[in-house]
Formats: sequence, structure tokens, C-alpha cells
Amino acid sequence: MNPDDEIVYDTTPRLIRVFKSGRVERYLCTDATPASVDPATGVSSKDVLVSPETGVSARLYIPMLREGDRPEQKLPVLVYFHGGGFCLGSAFIPLFHNYLNSLVAQAHVVAVSADYRLAPEHPVPTAHDDSWTVLRWVAGHAGGVGGPAAEAWLAERADFERVFLAGESAGANIAHHMAMRAGIGGLPCGVTIRGVALIHPYFLGSDRVESAEIYPAATENLETLWRTMCPSSSGLDDPMINPVTEAAPSLAGLGCGRALVCVGGADALRDRGRAYYGRLRESGWEGEATLFEAEGKAHTFHLFETDCEEAIAQHRAVCSFLNL
Repeated sequence: MNPDDEIVYDTTPRLIRVFKSGRVERYLCTDATPASVDPATGVSSKDVLVSPETGVSARLYIPMLREGDRPEQKLPVLVYFHGGGFCLGSAFIPLFHNYLNSLVAQAHVVAVSADYRLAPEHPVPTAHDDSWTVLRWVAGHAGGVGGPAAEAWLAERADFERVFLAGESAGANIAHHMAMRAGIGGLPCGVTIRGVALIHPYFLGSDRVESAEIYPAATENLETLWRTMCPSSSGLDDPMINPVTEAAPSLAGLGCGRALVCVGGADALRDRGRAYYGRLRESGWEGEATLFEAEGKAHTFHLFETDCEEAIAQHRAVCSFLNL
């Protein structure tokens, strides 16, 4: 068989196909939507180039003024990391753009949605390194400092005493690792992270858990996905994908004071999120952890069932978290 035609990773339904030659075909999450003023929420967005060297960029969001707001009023700042198995999507596609518009409007925060480079062309941990670049760039604006690339929405409107991280699925994995890096090495300008919200985190492990049997095929696919997107990985107990494995750094070092872990009751990854929450509470970490479970709901359901009761409740929990 021609190596260009030999498939090493595929999905059903088809989302992405990876060939042995290195060629990649994506069938979903490829069309961008422009930054704009969202007519439904009044949220404004714009795109910025964070790193000319790597091309890493981000989409910034700012809510419209509410009655009684002052134009100079400082707002919490959220750094968001999108999901997609480290290999699909971007900060600019409608799925995440619409979600950020809604989140920014309801939580009334300034948001920065990181657009990291995708695997397998840029294997994990490239996504994490790019996200760290974005987070450090954001923190560099504290006190109105940002250098030539300073963005007014951050320098003038962001409250750097209220910095939060969040993401869903692979983005939640990234958010966890960003909080761990911040706990170890700190951030520019003395910025600290107040909280991290992990929505349906993409964590795995070699131990078998009950939720893995909800959709066995999905579980197997997620395991194969990890090995494909991080070929240098040691396996399912690599600390990059299993933060509660013995080899992983203690969660006591999580660099924030609060954590929200959201899981879906019908998600094959449900018990991985539950285990993370439990280990965090037992680790000696001095922060406050909360678990939110959407009964009967599957992985990242909130992006597709935006108006269902469970999505509204989860959205409310995340927004409340960003305002404490």
C-alpha cells in the first residue's frame, strides 16, 4: 500500500483522518467566523497575533456596558482553551465563538480565547506550550504593561486580581496544565490565577472505570486519539493525560485558589473528572473545589444543546464561578 494512503487514525462519524505519510484531512471545525459585535448579546470581539514567531493568536471578547457600569470599570479576565482532541477546531469557529459570546455576556468578563497549533502536525505538548505563551502574554498586561503589542481591552479593562482559566474537553486538560505551570513557575507581573474551570476534562488512565463502559467504542477512540496526537507519550498514564497517576506532580501544587470540575452523567470520561476532583480535595491543596454533574448528559453536550435545562444550569454554575 502507498504510505500516502495508509490510515493510522480515523473516526466514525468522520471528523479527522491521519495518514502514515503525515497527511491530515479534517472534515469538521474548519470554517472560521469573523470577529464582530454579536447582535444577540452585544459582545464585541477582535483577533490578535500573540506570537509572530509561531503564529499563535487569540480572539478577545468584551461585554457591552450594563446599566450603571463605568467605561473604565475593571472586569474579571478569563483565558479560555477550546477542545477538539488537540487536533480539531480553533478559537475562530462558530461553535466556540458563539459559546464565548454567551459566556462573556452572562458572566460579564473580558475573555481571551487561545488559538493554539493543532496536532498531529504539531504534536502535544505544542498545544500546551502555545497556550502558555498566550497566558503569559495576557499576564504581561497587568498594571497597563504589555509592550508594543499591548491590547487596550486587557491593559485598561481587565482586573488582574481576578484571573480565571477554563476550557472544555482537551481545553480543560490544557487549563489544568496551565494552572500547574503557574503554580510552579509563576506568571509575569506577579499575576496569580484565582480559579480554573474544567468542563468535561479529557483525562485518561490505564485503570478501568465504570463510565468507560457507557460508550466502549468512544473510550477506545479517545485512547487511540491520545496516542496519535502525542506519539512521544508514555501511554495512558502519562501525566499529560492522567493527572492523578502516581508519576504526575501532586495536585497540591495547582496554582489557583478555586476549582470547578464539570462532568456529564453519560460521558465516558465522567469518572476521570470525578477522580480528579476527589484527588484534588485529598492532595493537601488549600483551595476550594466544586463538582457539577449534568445528569444523563454526554461529553460537551452544552455546545450542542445550548437551551436544555442541564446546559443552562451548567452555564450558570460556570458564570457564578467566574464572579466569586
